[in-house]
Amino acid sequence: MGVQNQFKECDEDELESLRQEVAELKTALKNEEAAFQAQSKLLEKFVMMARSSTEEVLKTALQMTLDVAADQTASEKGSLFLLEPSGKVSDAILSRTEVTAEQRKRLIGTVIDKGLAGWVIRHRELGLIDDTENDDRWLTLPNQPYVVRSALAVPILRGDELLGIITLLHSEPGHFSHEAANLMQVTADQMSLVLENARLYSKLEKYSKALDAEMEKGRQIQIDFLPYEMVKQPNCEITACFYPARQVAGDFYDAFELDDKQIGLVIADVCDKGVGAALFMALMRSLIRIFSAETQLRGIAHEILEQHKPLPDGWIGKSMSANLAHLNALQAVTRTNEYVAENHWQLSMFATLFFGVLEPDTGILTYINGGHEPLFILGESGIKKTLKSTGPAVGMMAGMKFKIQQVQMEPGDILIGYTDGVTEGKNPDGELFTDKRLRSLLEQPCSSACDLLERIKTHLFAFIADAPQFDDITMLSVRWNPVK
Repeated sequence: MGVQNQFKECDEDELESLRQEVAELKTALKNEEAAFQAQSKLLEKFVMMARSSTEEVLKTALQMTLDVAADQTASEKGSLFLLEPSGKVSDAILSRTEVTAEQRKRLIGTVIDKGLAGWVIRHRELGLIDDTENDDRWLTLPNQPYVVRSALAVPILRGDELLGIITLLHSEPGHFSHEAANLMQVTADQMSLVLENARLYSKLEKYSKALDAEMEKGRQIQIDFLPYEMVKQPNCEITACFYPARQVAGDFYDAFELDDKQIGLVIADVCDKGVGAALFMALMRSLIRIFSAETQLRGIAHEILEQHKPLPDGWIGKSMSANLAHLNALQAVTRTNEYVAENHWQLSMFATLFFGVLEPDTGILTYINGGHEPLFILGESGIKKTLKSTGPAVGMMAGMKFKIQQVQMEPGDILIGYTDGVTEGKNPDGELFTDKRLRSLLEQPCSSACDLLERIKTHLFAFIADAPQFDDITMLSVRWNPVK
């Protein structure tokens, strides 16, 4: 509402300024040269207004222009017809009108078809009638509500396109001189700039609204890709947040159940922003889910385990089937990398991605960090473990290797992951939020995953204040606390 009020106040100020200039112009009409200069200045102002003004202000400006033209030529009546490219009248502005709405509608349709205005439309040139009784171009209508003996009609042309027609009328013959006709042609030339700018602005505005509508659809579709509800397990609290910098984003998070109630956890950041990144985000999110759910690797357990010897500490107490389930799901990272690199290499798009598989019963987390920001495991005293990168970003190049790591979470531990929109958030002075500020918040005790995200969001958005958000902000937090 604040922006709308500002536009409204701006429009009112511009209109008041125009009214004052029109009043000054009417005073200057006693001197022909001064009047011409004043009118030229007024029309130049109209041209500038048309580049940014609302339709209401533009129409008022055109009405004032017509009134000034009528005053300057001492016309008794005047009209301004605005035409669509098809030749249809899109709007009509009348000066000193004394006709009813029904008469106005009938007059417009008739004169455009057969009258002087129609002649101007067909010939694309100025029409000057000294005496309507001796000129076939004039059409006298039955029950015409006023007397016309002389008329002047001027085309408003922009190149070969007819944008409108100015028509001025008087009840006495020979009223309009050639000097007046030339002055009105200058007026029409100025108004052509106004109308062309207005038409282009209108098209741009319509395109912008249509684009906004499509982007809003894209935003909603992207949101629908994210989980409506997080996986609910007795031993786990999982929460996330997502704040795109634009209507669509390249960040995403995910949490979903795998076989044997294992939980897949994903947080990722596509290298670009906007529509392209959003489409790529949808692709990678789908690939991770599809590939991690496939089971064809179960028959070759020994081959997979051989690839990852020696096994990290903590794997020994875990069953072979559980280890295999985790390894099987994590092959999704390699397969996604190969698919993107082989099929979409020409786009030069990739994503930093963390994919972890958590066993709710034991708190064992097996993961790949593909070039993503480090994740942290927090205990009562702050940061206990840092889950650094174990391989490159996903999709950069075929044949890349991704090392698998495993950690043991303890009761009450919280896993926190984020995208660089958090640490690179900027305040109004251009300062970054930084890793240091984030780590200071992580070192403070926290009793729940939800409270941790709220703490970070509160400090981050207070720091950003009213500065524009340059990057997507996404966080994922998981607290493991087994039920006794």
